Amino acid sequence: MHTRRTPRRTRAASRATVGLLAAAALLVSGCSSGSSTTSTSTGNAAEAALAALPRATPSALSPYYGQKLTWRSCGVSGFECATLKAPLDYDKPSAGDIRLAVARKRATGKAKPLGSLMVNPGGPGGSAIAYLQQYAGIGYPAGVRARYDMVAMDPRGVARSEPIKCLDGRQMDTYTETDVTPDDQKETNALVGQYKKFAEGCGAHSARLLRHVSTVEAARDMDILRAVLGDPKLNYVGASYGTFLGATYAGLFPKRVGRLVLDGALDPSLSARDLNLQQTAGFETAFQAFAKDCVRHSDCPLGRKGTTPAKVGTNLKAFFRKLDAHPIPTGDADGRKLGEALATTGVIAAMYDESQWPQLREALTAAMKHNDGAGLLALSDSYYERDGKGRYTNLMFANAAVNCLDLPAAFTGPDQVKRSLRSFEKASPVFGDGLAWASLNCTYWPVKPTGAPHRIEARGAAPIVVVGTTRDPATPYPWAQSLSRQLASGRLLTYVGDGHTAYGRGSSCIDSAIDTYLLRGTPPARGKRCS
Repeated sequence: MHTRRTPRRTRAASRATVGLLAAAALLVSGCSSGSSTTSTSTGNAAEAALAALPRATPSALSPYYGQKLTWRSCGVSGFECATLKAPLDYDKPSAGDIRLAVARKRATGKAKPLGSLMVNPGGPGGSAIAYLQQYAGIGYPAGVRARYDMVAMDPRGVARSEPIKCLDGRQMDTYTETDVTPDDQKETNALVGQYKKFAEGCGAHSARLLRHVSTVEAARDMDILRAVLGDPKLNYVGASYGTFLGATYAGLFPKRVGRLVLDGALDPSLSARDLNLQQTAGFETAFQAFAKDCVRHSDCPLGRKGTTPAKVGTNLKAFFRKLDAHPIPTGDADGRKLGEALATTGVIAAMYDESQWPQLREALTAAMKHNDGAGLLALSDSYYERDGKGRYTNLMFANAAVNCLDLPAAFTGPDQVKRSLRSFEKASPVFGDGLAWASLNCTYWPVKPTGAPHRIEARGAAPIVVVGTTRDPATPYPWAQSLSRQLASGRLLTYVGDGHTAYGRGSSCIDSAIDTYLLRGTPPARGKRCS
């Protein structure tokens, strides 16, 4: 079963642990939280924009803005950790606190630091602290790390910050294995039943948090951290869903924007259905690139030199149908077999980073020619962040909780999905039907959404760099184009290539442009393109 998210892998991350996965879910866009934002229906998104908060800090929030952090060593050399307090409910600050995990690594250079550089790898649900400790704090360019204190905070409901809980490992295994291309009413009922069970589990185990994990609230938490760190403005690099979080911050606090990089941008003006449909087309674009590359290699099991991408897709779909009827062994200690759902997720996981294409060819060859599903299962497990002992991180739980609060569900039920299948299958003959049915994941959510689609303009903000990759599967390039136009000070930086996000993935042109902006404050030239 595909849960809508967009993992981000850097070059370092793709070779390291699953903990470096980051994700930005499909169903993330426009948001509101009580009276602090503008909430509109989908039809009015073109007219509505996120409203900035008052510049003065409300007196009820002063204790939070004035708190002192107690830093301590946190087990990874060179890193310190602390706990930040924020109001659970910004509309009712007296109702109680939420405790948020924070980590930092001090600037390594001797020159005067430029302040803090906050990072977020995406999700929603990706651990920013794990990303900082395993990549950003050691893998970002030395010049950037020399001048900035590298800082991360797990957003509310994520990882170390009072994590959302929903299902246990065995329940999640069942959830991820459920067929998302139902052939009859029985299979449709089974799929709906799993979505309901997931939602009910979240409601039962995380009732206190479930209404208070919106992107707006997470952005407001970031402003408290900015103030507590002593930074007059926020410097930030956000990838994938992290771009939505950063753009939301800019919309709420435009005068507090320092140097913001939004890499792999989301478009906050789109409805959940449109986001899903456009991302489906993005995966098709990425698959077409993979297909063209695959047939150039002698070990491609989906075709040989000269085979068209369309035929490669047809061959893959035929393999998926075969698995739907007859799952194959994987050697998994828990006895899991590779069915259509897990296989499709494995293929999707490899679309995010072209460096994984050889691994995907190998996994498909083993499955199609040797009846061995271990390789595709490993790719699927990495997507869901499942370890070898059957334990899942809370990534998928937080992912759904934030998404389903930020936007109304894409569909009201199976009948709407059925009516939309043709448009999804047109967007992607390979993945369309499965991604359409996966869009039901918020339909049965136990709390109502607080957000709606709208534009983010952030009028008065300093220049904001928006990065888009032309063949990005998860955050299609048009989303970056749209966000850069919405932001009054947006500056689009384009990477002509494959994969999800661009910074730190091998393009010296992209890296140089972003480093110059972060270190000198000079944004890329308008219309700058790298390849």
